[in-house]
Amino acid sequence: MKKSISVLALAALSASVLAACGGNKAETAAQTTAAASTEAAEKASEEGTKAEEAAETTAVSSGELKKIVVGASPAPHAEILKAAKDVLAQKGYELEILEYVDYIQPNLALESGDLDANYFQHLPYLESFNEENGTKLVSAAALHYEPFGIYAGKAASLEDLADGATVAVPNDTSNEARALLLLEAQGLIKLKDGADLTVTKNDIVENPKNLNLYEVEAAQIPRVVEDVDIAVINGNYAIEAGFKVSEALAVEDSESIAATTYGNVIAVQEGHEKDENIVALVEALTSDEVKAFMETTYEGAVVPLF
Repeated sequence: MKKSISVLALAALSASVLAACGGNKAETAAQTTAAASTEAAEKASEEGTKAEEAAETTAVSSGELKKIVVGASPAPHAEILKAAKDVLAQKGYELEILEYVDYIQPNLALESGDLDANYFQHLPYLESFNEENGTKLVSAAALHYEPFGIYAGKAASLEDLADGATVAVPNDTSNEARALLLLEAQGLIKLKDGADLTVTKNDIVENPKNLNLYEVEAAQIPRVVEDVDIAVINGNYAIEAGFKVSEALAVEDSESIAATTYGNVIAVQEGHEKDENIVALVEALTSDEVKAFMETTYEGAVVPLF
């Protein structure tokens, strides 16, 4: 009887040991399988990333680039875009630049979908354009600002301005306000208390020299400089016309409300700010290569904001 009990006990113990060993083997196998799955997933992810990089490299090397169309004023915006072409190509995009010589058509073309983006204006002008035209365009990034300058016409200096002198200023709301603030900063006029970027010529409270403001479409001001005593010119149009900031009679202070507000932006249709092609465009335009181009080419007439 004792022998039978011993045999049964031994059998039970053996079964227990076998069951325990079987459990360890199953657990080990499961762990091995899980590890293998994880390794396979990581390998697949790594191969996927390499495949994407290879595809992009192949696309670039074979010339199979995705096209992005950007509207811009000739200088400095189109020139800056050209400087970003190679950087953008490395990201898989071919940049097509359409040049405009006015401030209206590039926004209408963007709104209609003929452009992916445009680059020529500052945010206050963009917001004013939206309000006046019912468009829905937004900034994807602010890239640089161009100091407004007062340039000599018939008068050689601000001190030489005669009573009743004629001053050419932009005729659009936001740029005219900027011109008035610059004239005030030079002591030529005085605006009402609290004057900001919404002021108009009606807000002039003192005009000791009886200056006559000649309102002209911004792009046309460089053409009338010789017909007026002095002219307040947008930075990009001054550059196009060959005017140098160093030769201006006065320029905006880098810490003025205008300089800190009038950053030139990449504009896109509302809701497209984070589109893949727009992100790539902004990254290219804020690259070290483009920043160096701005600083060396324009000698202070274009100031990077990044």
